[in-house]
Amino acid sequence: MIQLTTGLEGKRTLYGSIRHRLEDAGYHLGGNWDYHGGFFDRVLNREEGETIYIRAPFEVIAGVLDEDRATLVFKTPFLIKHVVNIGFESDESSLLSATFNQFQEPVDKDGRITDKRKWEEIGTREVNRLIAILH
Repeated sequence: MIQLTTGLEGKRTLYGSIRHRLEDAGYHLGGNWDYHGGFFDRVLNREEGETIYIRAPFEVIAGVLDEDRATLVFKTPFLIKHVVNIGFESDESSLLSATFNQFQEPVDKDGRITDKRKWEEIGTREVNRLIAILH
């Protein structure tokens, strides 16, 4: 994981005013959300079973997350790398093909990100893009 120092921390917005704009920009509400907080995630790179995400955590400070009028405040964004198995899937839900199952749990939810400086720059540019979407 690489934490990014940016101007996103402390920014406030209404969930309903940004939800569709973030989706249009490739962000998705991460699966571990609850009514009081969560993450907006976007894939930055996917290659051979390794995926690098930008993750923008937020807290709900008024209302609850599934309401348009919920007020969000952003926390420190970070980059994370998930690593999944590539190869034959042998369970009944697979097609028995030599591919990776996009729905499987990562083998490593916080894989080591090489070339830290490069990814910090990419992540910072992406957060600046996210901040522009908020305005």
